[in-house]
Amino acid sequence: MMYIKHTSLTLYHKLIREMEKVVIFARVSSDNGTQDYERQINDLQTLSKAKHWLVEAIFAEKISGAKKNIERTELMNMIKYIKSHNINKVLVTELSRLGRDTLQVLQTIEILNQYKVSVYIQNYGIETLTTKGDINPTSQLLITILAEVARMERKTIRERIASGYQNFRNNGGKVGRKQGYRKSDETMKDEYAEEIRLLKKGYSLRNVAKLTHTSVNTLRKLYDKFC
Repeated sequence: MMYIKHTSLTLYHKLIREMEKVVIFARVSSDNGTQDYERQINDLQTLSKAKHWLVEAIFAEKISGAKKNIERTELMNMIKYIKSHNINKVLVTELSRLGRDTLQVLQTIEILNQYKVSVYIQNYGIETLTTKGDINPTSQLLITILAEVARMERKTIRERIASGYQNFRNNGGKVGRKQGYRKSDETMKDEYAEEIRLLKKGYSLRNVAKLTHTSVNTLRKLYDKFC
């Protein structure tokens, strides 16, 4: 009897080890006070049971979709968690749960790809990576479309800024820093507070650049000066 019990426990632990480890990520916008992320969590927990996935952690946030990734505490906590817990997948009910800003979503997926962590998008039933850790061609098509939308959005913004600058110049305005201008250390600390915080936490220059849109050269200067 004791032998059977021991064998059962051994098989149980073996099954647990073989189960894919996942985390659930849920988000609702703070702009809509009636929304709640409990439905997202329940749906993904049900999915995990059906797929025999082991839910290691749940991250949920109620925050404006306009926020940048570095301003989203739970998202940053999730990225930090998966780096040290051998996670296989991140589960979301739909891609927009990762964020409303297309570029921010793409940056998050790219970072997860680097760690060979797949994003499972429930409403499409697809993953961003294959079982071998390669880019999933089906999801790549979706991501490519999103990337093109993001490119068009950035192009439109640049054109508006350029038009505004030109109109400013046409009316006698001058654009650019004053001659001899140089930012003080305190000004740089205030302006790049998030970048410095991430660098001090050990994030790579490349990942911080993707999260903050700050150039690698600037980040290197910040690291040398403040870290």
